[in-house]
Amino acid sequence: MLALALRSMRKRPGRFAATLLSAFLGAAIIMTFNSMHDTAGQPGVDSVSAESLSTAASVVGGYGTLLVFFAVASTLTVNVRQRSAEIELLRCSGATPAQIKRMVVGESVAVALVGAVLAIGPAMLGGRALLHIFQDSGQVQRSVDYSFGPIALLSGIDITVLAAAGAAFMAVRRATRRRQPRGGARKFFAYAALAVGVAAVCSTFAFSARDAALMAPPVYGAILLSVGFALLSPRLLKGLLDRLPLSGPSGYLAVRNMRRRTDELSGVLMPLILFTCMATATLSMQAVENDAIDASGVPKSIDAKNLETLNLVVVGIIVVFSCIMLINSLYAATTYRGREFGQQRLAGATPGQVLAMVGAEGVILTVTGVFFGTLAGLAGILPFTLVRTDGTWPGQGLGIWLTIVAVAAAVTLGTSLITARRALRTPAVAAVTLAA
Repeated sequence: MLALALRSMRKRPGRFAATLLSAFLGAAIIMTFNSMHDTAGQPGVDSVSAESLSTAASVVGGYGTLLVFFAVASTLTVNVRQRSAEIELLRCSGATPAQIKRMVVGESVAVALVGAVLAIGPAMLGGRALLHIFQDSGQVQRSVDYSFGPIALLSGIDITVLAAAGAAFMAVRRATRRRQPRGGARKFFAYAALAVGVAAVCSTFAFSARDAALMAPPVYGAILLSVGFALLSPRLLKGLLDRLPLSGPSGYLAVRNMRRRTDELSGVLMPLILFTCMATATLSMQAVENDAIDASGVPKSIDAKNLETLNLVVVGIIVVFSCIMLINSLYAATTYRGREFGQQRLAGATPGQVLAMVGAEGVILTVTGVFFGTLAGLAGILPFTLVRTDGTWPGQGLGIWLTIVAVAAAVTLGTSLITARRALRTPAVAAVTLAA
């Protein structure tokens, strides 16, 4: 089956482009920040510089691992679902579920390994640029030289390959089941994340306004809440669709199609919820912290500068990575619907109605993802603001939130509509015939 996997990759390389891109970017992020561990471990590095570098590597390395798994999992889930006919044909030809799992996992591991190797060069350049940022802000001495060592290399390759193997195994396991999965494990982890997230957010009130670790509990609590919402996204989307009063041909088709594809669309909602929550919570809390420091009249300490740099870098990574995850998932899901679009046109729908249907789906996805992402973010922002400033609402919160919503809407709607427009260029009869 491994030989079959390699032949499948050679015949259809375009199918694995989204997985390769996710693995490449994920490995680049992990290796870029973990190279700070290698740099901090060099002889002669002072303790302040070593602490700044190690903190950046530890914090962003944890975020990076989570994002890599979600990115690879979402793209592989879409990929495996699109191959349901091929998997069923293999089973009818005599292949066992274990053999199919080995084939798909082998493909994923090979693609992830290639992506991780390709990411080594960009990660070295990114690590040097990151070190210069710390040096320009005064957090690291100018005498510290950059080092890309075994910690960065092994962590990037190992985490990327393990994430790809685990995500592929879970995706193909669901696809090869003859009976409908009950989703008990997913529900357990979702409720566990929500419970721990609520506990972390509530623990914010146990800190004082001057505690250096005040921002940690609400940030991690908000992230865990967003993970819980992301895992429950199929149920949340179904509940919303049952209450939507959309009318007209495009609205009817949008709601009907989304009810049928809620599990597939959860791969789009996951990065959207995570992006909205993490960007809103981190940027808003950092703005509250900056305002509080400015109001006190005390110059920023090295720890405060470290925290601000980390928050800005983390948000930048989240924005780029989440946008790529969204684009990958939406592009793969919309491109695969070429036959569906052709059937709708042959049944009497105009290209404009099909585009309006895709636009309505994009709006529903954006509203759902932004709503639950904002809800998780506010759960962390409000306690932090209350403890840090005795206020109830961050002064710059609305402007930050509107910017994040604009980015989320532009990526979701733009990718969906552009991809659907390209698919509609193919004549309806040809689209149905080619996909059959």
